[in-house]
Amino acid sequence: MRITTNLIYSQNLRSIDTNQGNLVDIQQQLASGKKLLRPSDDPVGAAQVIRLTEELDKITQYQRNNDLATNALEQQETALRSINDVVNRARVLTVQSGNGILAKEDRKAIGAEIEQIRNQVLDLMNTRNASGEYIFAGYQSSSQAFEFNPSASGNKVSFLGDDGENQIQISDSVKIQTTSSGKSIFQEVFARLNFEISGQSAGVSVNTARIDEQGSFDNFHKQNFDPVNAANNQYRFDILAGDQVAITNIGTGNVVSTQAFESGKPVRFAGMELNFTGAVGDSLEIDLKRPEKKNLAETLNDMFIALTSDSISETAFVKAIDNTLVGLDNGLEKMSLESSSIGARLNIAESVKESNLDSDLSLQSARSSIQDVDYAKASTEFAKQETALQAAFQSFPRVANLSLFNYIS
Repeated sequence: MRITTNLIYSQNLRSIDTNQGNLVDIQQQLASGKKLLRPSDDPVGAAQVIRLTEELDKITQYQRNNDLATNALEQQETALRSINDVVNRARVLTVQSGNGILAKEDRKAIGAEIEQIRNQVLDLMNTRNASGEYIFAGYQSSSQAFEFNPSASGNKVSFLGDDGENQIQISDSVKIQTTSSGKSIFQEVFARLNFEISGQSAGVSVNTARIDEQGSFDNFHKQNFDPVNAANNQYRFDILAGDQVAITNIGTGNVVSTQAFESGKPVRFAGMELNFTGAVGDSLEIDLKRPEKKNLAETLNDMFIALTSDSISETAFVKAIDNTLVGLDNGLEKMSLESSSIGARLNIAESVKESNLDSDLSLQSARSSIQDVDYAKASTEFAKQETALQAAFQSFPRVANLSLFNYIS
């Protein structure tokens, strides 16, 4: 085989270029810490790295979302805890105001504190987050959630938000609720269930008509109230011969109870106590009142008005206390349920965050095994390529100087 001088030059230059290229690649690997400098180095590995990087970016965003959700839920939890504390204080004051030895001035002093609690509750129901959004306003978070207008007719506290509940994705399969509407927590709190005298015959005189056992009455009301047919909510007390009274549901015509009766003595039925006078043939009718919902701050405001009124009767004041205690208890129960829900969501967020961290570590390890350089191996290869390049540089001049003319005398 005939080897020309040009061929010798070309082969040596190509060898030097290859060694230099390999040395530069290894140097870049050592400098960047990456084994894959370009997709052509390992097309399959490069594709895997892209997929793993996308998964890692997604998990990073999920973790950011998780932090946002946790902060939002913890702020709501703090607000509810604060409201719970002051409402419990209001409950103690309400019970205290029922002490018969208190003078009007004492009641007004309690009313002043109830007023401050009402204002504090309103402020907490209008809590804003770091972005200035009202956390209990639903989707209308740029506007105030609750408004208090003491000169309004009817209810003084209005809800200005909506039913919106924000949610955020914290993993591929988990979306968590981050806000709750103040309408469901504070606005739609059941007021005290009650009844009213709706009719009586000419010979009947009612002395008292009140709820004697609220729990028994509540159970009866919940089981028997008919939101469609009003007649089914009406009951007639018919005075019978033999010192008896028959209690009949007017809508169905069914006699639901028959009891002993003595004119001017209390008749107790389903938690109700009615004291009336009458003779055989006389009757008295009552209606179960439609369940009402009242804002927690509205309940406090009603108690404030009762405490500071100079003209309220003792009967009306006792009724105001009963109404307030039931309203506050129902409100506390609502907040307790919401706090439990928030706690459950916080637990889910924490569990998902831990799971995401585990996935993140696993994905990073998988990506590292594909794209990260093995420094020990790369350093050895660098020394090898450097030695080969130096040898090529040293041998090239000797080969280049070889010529047939050197051996012709």
